[in-house]
Amino acid sequence: MLVLAGTPIGDTADAPPRLAAELAAADVVAAEDTRRLRRLTGALGVQPTGRIVSYFEGNESARTPELVEALAGGARVLLVTDAGMPSVSDPGYRLVAAAVERDVRVTAVPGPSAVLTALALSGLPVDRFCFEGFLPRKAGERLGRLREVAGERRTLVYFEAPHRLDDTLAAMAEVFGAERRAAVCRELTKTYEEVKRGPLAELARWAADGVRGEITVVVEGAPEPGPADLDPAELVRRVRVREEAGERRKEAIAAVAVEAGLPKREVFDAVVAAKNASPEGSANGKALS
Repeated sequence: MLVLAGTPIGDTADAPPRLAAELAAADVVAAEDTRRLRRLTGALGVQPTGRIVSYFEGNESARTPELVEALAGGARVLLVTDAGMPSVSDPGYRLVAAAVERDVRVTAVPGPSAVLTALALSGLPVDRFCFEGFLPRKAGERLGRLREVAGERRTLVYFEAPHRLDDTLAAMAEVFGAERRAAVCRELTKTYEEVKRGPLAELARWAADGVRGEITVVVEGAPEPGPADLDPAELVRRVRVREEAGERRKEAIAAVAVEAGLPKREVFDAVVAAKNASPEGSANGKALS
């Protein structure tokens, strides 16, 4: 059996009661960081009796077959990461997929989650949300990924490194809008826990002074289209966002028309008018027709 165990994201007192029992009973404990595992077991007062192996991003592909063979042979393998649930922006997915492929039973010890904790504390809508993990490090790729979800109406949750937070918030303000509400959740459940809420542009200015710790960013979803949102400039902006994300213009126009509840011709005409008003003038308008 493969057991995925949630570990504390900050306060070790948040460890699920079953975690100590599973650590003691496992034949193999696969840990993202064996040193952190030792600190955790010390805090919990438990001594694992099984073999302890490292399982992190650098050796995940190579070690997965070894762990699957142990599982197929009847071993109870416990997977823990540095914090939170395995496989959620942490090692685990490859092992779970391989175990399922071999018809090995997979279960979990539910535990703390930075995603759900930040979402609950954000003050933003929680009925529907998307977890987007870490954004790309490169600025262009980051903007492209944000543009892909610019029209997403569900609340968005991201992880981010503290040294990239100001750039990420500035990019979000550019793509989602400066006034889109968000929350930066820092050091959740730890001594210096902080939740900073406000418009994206304001949060970007705050982060420019430097922020430390583990970061989760929660961003309000795109607003429902209303009368004020349906002016031609906004329709053109939405088409451009989709084009920059890789959609063909025809597909982008059709998608925006559906979003706005308008005929495709109305969106098309707005795009043509914007092109005709650009320096390229009527040549672009002719190319569109």
